[in-house]
Amino acid sequence: MAQVPALTLYYDGTCPLCRAEIDYLRHKDREGQLDFVDITTAKDDLESLGLSCERAMQLMQGRLQNGEVIEGVPVFAAAYRLVGFQALAWILSRACLQGLLGHLYATFAKHRHRISRWLGPFALKISGFLTRHP
Repeated sequence: MAQVPALTLYYDGTCPLCRAEIDYLRHKDREGQLDFVDITTAKDDLESLGLSCERAMQLMQGRLQNGEVIEGVPVFAAAYRLVGFQALAWILSRACLQGLLGHLYATFAKHRHRISRWLGPFALKISGFLTRHP
C-alpha cells in the first residue's frame, strides 16, 4: 500500500510561475513528503475528493495527510516546512501576517497568468538551474 503524502498540493499547471515553484518544491522534497496534482488535468479527480476546480484556480489548495483541506498561504507554509525551509515556513505562518500575506497572494493568484507572461520564463529557467545544482 502506498504511503499517503504529508501534503498534496493542487496547482495550476498552465501557470509558468506555479510550475516553477512546484518544480523547485519537487526537487527539494527528498523525503517524499509532498504530492503534486495539476488541477488542469485532474478536474474529475478533484471533484471526487470534494474539491472545486474553480476554487483551486482561485487559491492554492492542499490536502494534509489527515484529509484536512488548507488553502492560500498556509499551503506554502506547510510545503516549505516539509522540505526543510523552517524560517520561511515560520514567517508564512505568523498570525500577524496572515491578512497581508493572504491579500497579496489572492491578488497574485488572480493575476498569475499575466504576471507569468513577464516573469514565468525567467522563473522556469531559475527553477531549472536550481534543480540541477543542489
